[in-house]
Amino acid sequence: MKDIRLILILSGVCGLAGLAGLLVDGFPVAALRAGDETAWLLLTELRLPRIALGFLVGAALGLSGAALQGYFRNPLADPGVIGVSASAGLGAVAALYFGLASLSALILPVTAIAGAALGGTALLLIAGRGATATSLILSGVAVGALANALVALAMNFSPNPWALSEIAYWLMGSLRNSSWTEVRIALPLVAAGAAILLTTARDLHSLTIGEDGARALGVNLRGLQIRLIAGTALAVGAAVAVAGAIGFVGLVVPHLIRPRVQHEPSRLLLPSALGGGALLMTADAATRLVSGDGVPLYLGVMTAILGVPFFFHLIRQTGRLAP
Repeated sequence: MKDIRLILILSGVCGLAGLAGLLVDGFPVAALRAGDETAWLLLTELRLPRIALGFLVGAALGLSGAALQGYFRNPLADPGVIGVSASAGLGAVAALYFGLASLSALILPVTAIAGAALGGTALLLIAGRGATATSLILSGVAVGALANALVALAMNFSPNPWALSEIAYWLMGSLRNSSWTEVRIALPLVAAGAAILLTTARDLHSLTIGEDGARALGVNLRGLQIRLIAGTALAVGAAVAVAGAIGFVGLVVPHLIRPRVQHEPSRLLLPSALGGGALLMTADAATRLVSGDGVPLYLGVMTAILGVPFFFHLIRQTGRLAP
């Protein structure tokens, strides 16, 4: 396999990022070695589930971004471009707005995943059977804009300040208070979405010669679209369900890794999943380091702070490369 070395390196980076997440802000290693029960509970019930969830969410976003950039043949594409992230956010906000989230820990992720599924279905219906990449993007923009508008409407008519603050804080994205419950919810869905997206590798490689050329090679473009949207809805919907809205990971990671795989979209998928996991675990460790004892810095804010300058750089670079 051409990319074994890259995958091993990225796996090592993930391990280091996980270790940083374990040790940052004063983990009592000495107490753990001494068999202290509190330190053991801190490790098994707080730190490890948070690290595992950070990897799962980052991997879902990185892999989805790589697959979508390969399909649209555009380095500016990310999971938000087809409206799935916004639709998942709308589902979760609906649960918060109507007070359903307080009934069970499962309500919020279930409604977020349902929102992602509905958004993906609406996208396919709006775009139609003969949809091109351009019409799919336009349909995704419409779905995302509608979902964001409904989220804003829910915040506007929020029944009380506490509900409004809960919605606002959730939308900023965070891995705080992560538990094995969230990991058990996210793991099968992210794994299913990732498995679907990885099946698109060969077709994405064929698309490098254009849609007509890929069709001539036997690629079923409609089937590819369905797999992309279904895989993204599962993976990103699960990520949003357990961590809130976290942006830029799906945009930044594939772009950083692409030169290492000779710009081949079929080789970009798995490394982007590992890179996304490493980036999000690192960003989460950084938020805890910066927050200290004061007001916590939310993970979505951190990724935006890191991602916006990179986004501007990417736009300028894309403009220079344009004919």
